[in-house]
Amino acid sequence: MNERPNSRLPLLCLTALGVVYGDIGTSPLYAMRECFHGPHAVAVTHDNVLGVLSLITWALIMLVTLKYHVYVLRADNKGEGGILALMALARSTPLSPRQQKAVLGLGLFGAALLYGDGMLTPAISVLSAIEGLEVATPFFAPYVVPITVAILVGLFLLQRRGTTGIGVVFGPLILVWFLFLAGLGVHSLWQGPSVLAAVNPAYALRFLLENGLHGYLVLGAVFLVATGGEALYADLGHFEERAIQLDWFAAAGPCLLVHYYGQGALLLRDPSAAHNPFYMLVPSWALYPAVALAAMATVIASQAVISGVFSLTRQAVQLGFLPRAHVVHTSQHEIGQIYIPAVNWLLLASTIALVVGFKSSSNLASAYGIAISVTMVVTTMLAHFVSTGLWGWRRGVAWAVTGTFLAVDLAFLGANSAKVLHGGWFPLAAAAAVVAIFTTWKTGQETLAALQREGALPLADFAAQTAESSVARVPGTAVFLTSTPGLTPSALLHNMKHNKVLHARNVFVTVRTEDVPRIRDAERLSVSHITGDFVQVSVRFGFMEDPDLPQVMARLAEHGLKLRPMDTTYILSDNTLVTTEARRMPLWRLRLFSFLYKNAVRPTQYFNLPINRVIEIGRQLQI
Repeated sequence: MNERPNSRLPLLCLTALGVVYGDIGTSPLYAMRECFHGPHAVAVTHDNVLGVLSLITWALIMLVTLKYHVYVLRADNKGEGGILALMALARSTPLSPRQQKAVLGLGLFGAALLYGDGMLTPAISVLSAIEGLEVATPFFAPYVVPITVAILVGLFLLQRRGTTGIGVVFGPLILVWFLFLAGLGVHSLWQGPSVLAAVNPAYALRFLLENGLHGYLVLGAVFLVATGGEALYADLGHFEERAIQLDWFAAAGPCLLVHYYGQGALLLRDPSAAHNPFYMLVPSWALYPAVALAAMATVIASQAVISGVFSLTRQAVQLGFLPRAHVVHTSQHEIGQIYIPAVNWLLLASTIALVVGFKSSSNLASAYGIAISVTMVVTTMLAHFVSTGLWGWRRGVAWAVTGTFLAVDLAFLGANSAKVLHGGWFPLAAAAAVVAIFTTWKTGQETLAALQREGALPLADFAAQTAESSVARVPGTAVFLTSTPGLTPSALLHNMKHNKVLHARNVFVTVRTEDVPRIRDAERLSVSHITGDFVQVSVRFGFMEDPDLPQVMARLAEHGLKLRPMDTTYILSDNTLVTTEARRMPLWRLRLFSFLYKNAVRPTQYFNLPINRVIEIGRQLQI
């Protein structure tokens, strides 16, 4: 029974290596450098090198190994992971209304922070790789930024073609990258194995005690070794937990540790290598191939983050926190392979602006890390609700685990807070803007729903009135999309008012997105007959599903309601928002909501309705 999964495990591990560990795998390009050559650098001494190495070791053990692999990966939301999936899982537990709001706020803020990460990761990763050309020869110094921008433009232009074709090489390339890292580390350790003593946490403690506040601020640079850890959980829906864990314990984790220790051994031999320990570790004859390999690794790391932002956006749209967006499926076989043009161009513009504005990966490192450190705090807090409400942990045990991880998270967050004035404000500002969009769209939609309910006629009453009237009937079926089941849609009233007719059969469809990734087919539809020719249909989707309405409507035949596509007309309301003196939202929210509303993808396209069978009836809504 387990033969098939076991037989595909090696291939799954290889594929997951490229997607899951690309981001954390490129941290050696800049992490150690920032500890000894960044804004809060410490002197390259024997005790400091061993202290930093010890901090790196235990950061990877505590944050990546214990927190994510052992703890957070257990929070499986029906096969899906990520901050919104974790939020949905936490909200499914018994919580008070106040706790529900807190969980919602935490989840939205954590998700918003990942947009900042999606802008920063491609910028710092690719730029740090191309800076290797400066190590090879000063001739390339003026061209590092233009070359980086050119690579990023190419990367984002390729998004619309999808990664199916080149995705098969991601895993092998990242495997080569990790083996390259390990090879460099082993070669350096062979010349100075004494640094292996840093595995003892006493060196980390001594470093912090001897360096005081200065040593504490170095934690902001040490944290860079763990950025990408959030991807372990976010990619749970694409790969098995076992494959992700095997990759870490058998390949990614050991290779990274060996390499960091190799950089440490190099610094003890040559303290001047601190300005770029990664490329100084590479033999001179291999510098150009190393730059090429690093560039490919960073492109793969960036691709994984960009794809994650696309997936996060789709989830936010489905959960009602973003307006409908144009989603392009770039693979016929992989449901997770999507491309969202608006998000892609926004990321491209932001990433290029970051590269041009900050000019070096060292400057970008000052902005990098703060968003992920906050996200990790959010993840720990949401996981606590899951452990007590879903897993049934005793409160004492749950608080002990949460407290331990929260102490580590907050220590790194405090150190990263020093970056706020030196670029760290950018991801926080980006997150604040995204949260404003999330909350404005949700509030606006709830306001519109309230407006539509005001004075609306119950559908059952309308059906009874038309049954007794002599209104003309036309053959066929009219399908009305309505967000307020049980009430008469305005499109129906306007159609009757202007065209003086009703269809022979009228179907009222309400689409709901649930806080679960996918809905079982048996639970997809529910049908209730108001009268013989008035039917209420409820359609449920998960937040990882695309709402293809005609495909679902075809299954109404199973409920005794067979629709003929060429005799079915979809009648929708085309609302125009009109601002009034007694506005229901602050002016800035109202303007933002109006902008989002005007630019949302039309329901016809979003629900995949046949354009030649759709009628839109316009009306004004005073808001």
